[in-house]
Amino acid sequence: MKSKVNELKTNSKNKNVGDLYRDISVFNKCYQPRTNIVEDEKGDLVAHCHIILARQKNHFSQLLNVRRVNEVGQTEIHTADPLAPE
Repeated sequence: MKSKVNELKTNSKNKNVGDLYRDISVFNKCYQPRTNIVEDEKGDLVAHCHIILARQKNHFSQLLNVRRVNEVGQTEIHTADPLAPE
């Protein structure tokens, strides 16, 4: 990374505009900005890492931990009739 930055500086000082823009273009293709923003329970955007982690913990805790199994009803399973008599 340091060598690439030094090369950019050298091209800038020597006014090698073509090489400078080519190297900047290659450098920019590798860069992908990331945003760490989530919505809280109210729909407000949150960017603080500790609040995001707490929000994710709460979300997946509610999603994956089923506490009231009584609410899950039985589902009828319809199967095809057997092809051969028993």
